[in-house]
Amino acid sequence: MIQFSILSGKQAGTLKEARHFPFRIGRSDRMHWQTDASGVWDEHIEIRLNGGEGFSLHALSRGLAVINRQPVTEGALRNGDVIEIGSLRLQFWLGETRGKRLGWREAMVWSGIAAVIAGQSFLVHWLLNS
Repeated sequence: MIQFSILSGKQAGTLKEARHFPFRIGRSDRMHWQTDASGVWDEHIEIRLNGGEGFSLHALSRGLAVINRQPVTEGALRNGDVIEIGSLRLQFWLGETRGKRLGWREAMVWSGIAAVIAGQSFLVHWLLNS
């Protein structure tokens, strides 16, 4: 659903995905994403999905985060925002959407339309010849 592009550290250039929320980042093994970057607390931040309002970042315990060079303990996230926690820099992105395969449904709809047209053609022919 969302992606983090890692901008600094050993993993710079890689992507991390978050599909379930709240999504927690920190050093602890209880976190969804564990990082050993310097300056990151055991339980540092949490990303939440707030219904129709979008995504928000919340600092946990004594954690502090920076969104687009503005220190925050909580704040709204927008596509492309840069998040800094300790020495770790991330860019927040909405993930690519994946459409469902609907080929068989489309085939059924077209078959139904063809059946209606054939039925109407038969009915018009039958009425004109009666």
